Amino acid sequence: MKRYISLFLTGLLLAVSACDDNFEDINTDPNRADGNLFDPNLILPTVSYNYGNMVTGYTGSILFQSMWVQVLASTTTGGANYYSNGDKYVASVNTNSYIQSVWGDGYSAASRIYQMQSLAQQKGMTNLDAVGQIMKILTLSFVSDIYGDIPYTEALQAENGITQPTYDAQDALYMNMLEDLDGALSALGTGSDAITNDVIYDGDIAKWKKFGYSLMLKMAMRLVNVDATTAQTYVQKAVAGGVFASTADEAVLVSDQTNGYANSSANALNTVDDVYEVRWSDNLINFMKAVDDPRLPVIAEVPPAGLAANRNGNVVGDNDPAVQIGLPNGYDLKGGDTDIVNEPNYPGATGSGDDVAPIGAYSRPTAIYRDRDAPIFVLTYAEVELLLADAALRGYSTPMTAAEHYRAGVIAAMTSIGKFGGGAVSASDAVSFADANPLDMSTTENGLKMVNEQIWATTGVMVNFVESWNNWKRSGYPELTPVTYTGSFSPGQIPRRQLYPASESTTNPSSLADAIARMGGDTWTTKVWWDVQ
Repeated sequence: MKRYISLFLTGLLLAVSACDDNFEDINTDPNRADGNLFDPNLILPTVSYNYGNMVTGYTGSILFQSMWVQVLASTTTGGANYYSNGDKYVASVNTNSYIQSVWGDGYSAASRIYQMQSLAQQKGMTNLDAVGQIMKILTLSFVSDIYGDIPYTEALQAENGITQPTYDAQDALYMNMLEDLDGALSALGTGSDAITNDVIYDGDIAKWKKFGYSLMLKMAMRLVNVDATTAQTYVQKAVAGGVFASTADEAVLVSDQTNGYANSSANALNTVDDVYEVRWSDNLINFMKAVDDPRLPVIAEVPPAGLAANRNGNVVGDNDPAVQIGLPNGYDLKGGDTDIVNEPNYPGATGSGDDVAPIGAYSRPTAIYRDRDAPIFVLTYAEVELLLADAALRGYSTPMTAAEHYRAGVIAAMTSIGKFGGGAVSASDAVSFADANPLDMSTTENGLKMVNEQIWATTGVMVNFVESWNNWKRSGYPELTPVTYTGSFSPGQIPRRQLYPASESTTNPSSLADAIARMGGDTWTTKVWWDVQ
């Protein structure tokens, strides 16, 4: 699989670089790629990789959302001070750069998708065009959920003279994206062209359709609190179309460190300062310990005593669930009132003399998260089943009861953790855990709380931090206490969005101003349209 990626990306870079000089007018140089000869399927691996790179690592998710939603925590002192953006809502030197990363990467990815679709349409490649549409909606819905209103209907139209596209209001944007997704899924499979060079589903159109309908389900569930009618309509469309039916259907991107396509979150967590400073939050560890979650020894370890061992990601720690302790968010190592030693339950340092680790007793991510060949989980069967459980609790028509969907989601959440390639939860242990922890059906709200807390934990340990944060915004669960810290850019509140990139005020000022006015501001606490909790 790794060689498969490398070969096609190498060919893609050579071919697309030739097309990019004048994409509209096909080159005639016999030594360069000709549009009539170039297979747009060659762009698909880069489309997939670009998405994976956008949702991981220092692009934003690990620096912002992972700690905003209190899955991870950090004392943010020393070389890892950039985690102040997430743990304490305090800007660091490069915050403005971090803010714009998702925007820039998202539209760069969407532009590449546009090229792929344009060539596919010229060649009558209906299936590839539909896959491109699914990837475009996946990408730009991710961007919109982070920023709010964004260009969509006029985006990617520079060749047609639109260089300052209008920002679509998010309510209209979601309707357009859902309609476009529905259209793409109707078209997918009607063409005669094969999907090749596909690093997600190896050309399996049936699985692409399941992924598309699962994406539709997730997007529809965003709307439950602002447009329940549309939400229910598209949930039913997704169910009728066919969502994921097992973990074999999951959208998972492989990584390839050897050929330059490493997992970006693993790249971050291999940084020496990050190895020491990034810990699981007390909220997550306490949540898992309370129910003897069998994933805990797979995901968490306490390093051997001392600073040297704590800064060494190659040293194996103690993964016994009994010794795991989560780090509370909002503390530092600066000697003042917010120093971690003043936290009421501080467990003490480890090591001695010059080898003291003040946060050494807290749980850090295990080696599976530092594996640069670790997969990237785009959308999982567990998340789909848990969303169906949420939908069922709201009275929507679903294939099974809320309790049955929840059970299936929990079992999948337990077993999918093994796809990282390290420790695993056996199928029998997953079933035993699910049966010992059934959905609380005493009230609808209790059920929704249990479902969405599980979505938070599951997406969190699968390193899908933005989804943990988005679903928290949608559902209000888990109930989190905001960090209070001097200098916060979001005082008293967990951030609800990222600011628009500063570059937009220069390149597209009028459309940006309209969007900001419509949204009610461009602040960290301005809520996007569907966020009404």
